[in-house]
Amino acid sequence: MSRTFLGMPATAPRGVGHLRGEEPFPAAARRGLADPQLRRNLGHATTTIRAKSGAVIGELPDWQALRAAGSAIKADVLARLPELLEQLEAAVTAAGGTVHWAADAVEANRIVTDLVAATGSDRVIKVKSMATQEIGLNEALEAAGIAAVETDLAELIVQLGEDRPSHILVPAIHRNRAEIREIFLRAMPGVDPSLTDDPPALAAAARRFLRETFLATRVAVSGVNFAVAETGTLAVVESEGNGRMCLTLPETLITVMGVEKVVPTWRDLEVFLQLLPRASTGERMNPYTSMWTGVTPGDGPQAFHLVLLDNGRSAVLADEVGRQALHCIRCSACLNVCPVYERTGGHAYGSVYPGPIGAVLSPQLTGVEDNASLPYASTLCGACYDACPVKINIPELLVHLRDQVPHPRSEAAAMAAAAYVMDRPALYAAAQRAARLSRLAGRRGRGLPPPLSGWTIGRDLPQPPPRTFREWWAQR
Repeated sequence: MSRTFLGMPATAPRGVGHLRGEEPFPAAARRGLADPQLRRNLGHATTTIRAKSGAVIGELPDWQALRAAGSAIKADVLARLPELLEQLEAAVTAAGGTVHWAADAVEANRIVTDLVAATGSDRVIKVKSMATQEIGLNEALEAAGIAAVETDLAELIVQLGEDRPSHILVPAIHRNRAEIREIFLRAMPGVDPSLTDDPPALAAAARRFLRETFLATRVAVSGVNFAVAETGTLAVVESEGNGRMCLTLPETLITVMGVEKVVPTWRDLEVFLQLLPRASTGERMNPYTSMWTGVTPGDGPQAFHLVLLDNGRSAVLADEVGRQALHCIRCSACLNVCPVYERTGGHAYGSVYPGPIGAVLSPQLTGVEDNASLPYASTLCGACYDACPVKINIPELLVHLRDQVPHPRSEAAAMAAAAYVMDRPALYAAAQRAARLSRLAGRRGRGLPPPLSGWTIGRDLPQPPPRTFREWWAQR
């Protein structure tokens, strides 16, 4: 039986899960930029969420103090992670649950598949879970002959449309209601052919379909937002009530949890339950906050399994700068303010974690070389840092990861040449004078020949000033 040792860097395995894209970010982003409907959908959704979030955050005079507290708690968790996880394991076990340790996606998928198979069930219902998407659990269950039904409305839309999530909080943010209606008519069993694209009608159709599934399925799979080490209590926050149904109706509940989701005490949970709803959905509190501790005889699932997932997190923890990405509480605030995400959409990132946080988390989970383009998927404007409720310095992480990306020899040679010139005043002055020739490259440098033209595809070449600072200084 394998054991997981925190601090032993091992990245997420290739060939399983959804952390690596099939193509670099620039190539995938061009398709998003060329889709006007996608850009309209994203622009409307992110603008609406930003306005709601800003309004409720503005009501709290101590918002910045809450952010600082959330950041400090997360830093403390990472400093004591082995101790807290062992404490959590002991508390869950004492409450009647069973804890499993999974070093990577392959091991986690095997554990969950074996647990479901042992119940004799050929179907599970699922609460929205980034961790299970990360490891590709649905595909693993399908390969074992087990159907996984997503019960979150947006996740159900994505599943029925044979699509991929494009947002951490709103997975179907790239779809409008007309597209959702077509998906329901095409793929939802028993749907009324006269279904309209009126949101209440769409929600009612999903409710009818899911109600039958809730009542007839004996096994549920969930993720978790927070786990309290001192009591073994797990918490899921959501807006639709589907999570409450999944966590209470089935006979068996299996929860997959990234190891960083633990918090030390109930007092710590208090901070995050104030931060998360305001930063994510723009609400003062979550409509549904479900908590459970192990197994309670005669009430809720009578078998509970907690799968603690590493899958590259130890590699992130080993990086003293990069580990702050593990502070993330999956609120998606950084996506909603990011100008790059708003224009390209989540699919361009190739990972289940899109947007700014995905650009710093995915490369660390997989190894930077497997997601080398993501640290450059940013303008470094800093809006994500300002919006993050736990103060993750994403611009700092992006620069840190860019330094780790494999660079071509030509770039190293160019940088060495620039350093040589800048170290010699006479050569530097001559280079400044020669820079005036860049006017021959056309407006904004668009006339540069290859390979120099690659630099100006996404950047404007600055126009050189009429005279250099040295010339101006000499004349004065």
